[in-house]
Amino acid sequence: MTTQILAASGLRGTAVLAAAVDSGCFGEADRRVLLLCDTAAVPEAVAPLDTVPGFDRLRARFDEVLSWNDAVFPLHPAAWTPRPDDVPLWERHLRRAWGLGDEEVELALESPLSGPSQALAQIFMGGPLTVYADGLTGYGPTPGKIPPLIGTRVRQLLHPDLLPGLQPLLLGEFDAAPRPLPTAALRKVFGELAYATPDFGAPEGSVVLVLTERGVLPAAEETELRLRTVRATAALGHTHLVLVPHPRGSSLCAPAVRSEAARLGVGVTAPDPGPGVPVPAEVLFERLRPALVVGCSSTALLTAAAHYGLPVARTGTGALLERLTPYENPARIPATIVDALLPDLAGPDAVRDGAPLTGDGVAKVLDGLLPAVAFAMQPRVRPDLRPAAERYLSTRLNARTWRYFKRRRLGSLALPGVVPARLAFVRRNATLRRLARRARALRRR
Repeated sequence: MTTQILAASGLRGTAVLAAAVDSGCFGEADRRVLLLCDTAAVPEAVAPLDTVPGFDRLRARFDEVLSWNDAVFPLHPAAWTPRPDDVPLWERHLRRAWGLGDEEVELALESPLSGPSQALAQIFMGGPLTVYADGLTGYGPTPGKIPPLIGTRVRQLLHPDLLPGLQPLLLGEFDAAPRPLPTAALRKVFGELAYATPDFGAPEGSVVLVLTERGVLPAAEETELRLRTVRATAALGHTHLVLVPHPRGSSLCAPAVRSEAARLGVGVTAPDPGPGVPVPAEVLFERLRPALVVGCSSTALLTAAAHYGLPVARTGTGALLERLTPYENPARIPATIVDALLPDLAGPDAVRDGAPLTGDGVAKVLDGLLPAVAFAMQPRVRPDLRPAAERYLSTRLNARTWRYFKRRRLGSLALPGVVPARLAFVRRNATLRRLARRARALRRR
């Protein structure tokens, strides 16, 4: 007997799993369980995922739905993992509570370093793993070192094909086989959600969707960014904006934004079907067919362009790239991709003439850039990317591409761009570095 436990922390992850099941990505199983893992800061303040409109349509793909939060209560699932000595106890407990007996357990997990993913991989140590990425972070490096006993069990990496012709870097250190999910299967699932989502008062006709972020920028900068967005879209001739809240963020629209929109004759709508109920951007793509989609670093920007053929534009990516700390913040990869590929909303001509994403165009822009950024982010996880990073920085570093790197970071890694080539050996020489540390210590004394 084989049981597949597929873990999801949100509606989008559940939709990706449903599309993977429809596409036959998990093979045959005697029992298929959807395990809901609510990792919100205060799970009690968020609507349970199994009560969200449209969830019943997704649930039909699974034999049973269980709650990871209930299993580990009162511990918070985002930060908890079992102590090594307690792993056998937890396995026996969960096998009895979930009726698993001695069945073989196969796991499908989100980010391999999240709390629920680590805990499940440690507790059910014997079976194979599938990791799925529901966004652009899959094209970046693994956010940290994964124990070999877990990493070597990963059989495949499922991901939406948002960048045609480009393979994800996630779990590349373990040679995990990337497997793109069929676009038709994803659109079918989100179409079901769109059909089941109640009317939220969205306008009819031509609209612009503005994808808001999850508290990345300070409140004042976020408001100023939305004001610039209102002015730029009005200059393009659009007359209505729909602000799409982040699934974990706020749907509130600042009064200053509404006042500026009213002054320019632009209507503003912030869909809010209920407290804590997420509205996936893909649902709005299906229902509204917007004239333009605007955002900063959201995965939905690339989804709109690659899966729905909608015009897209970026705004605020420069400030975001400057603000992200530390440098290895996983959000850096989505911000880099969006900034490098999409036209700036501040350039009306570029927005009007924006060409659809193609495999050749994506590879031309990102093929060398992503490995260079990935190595700078995680040099210990992906040391094999150093030659690619050195080639890119030696030949393509200019005023435009400097925004994706930090001088101090490149200097600490002895990468081209900061240290002259004839002195590069200095930072790699262990003896010279030891002498430099001793000299600094003596100076401090």
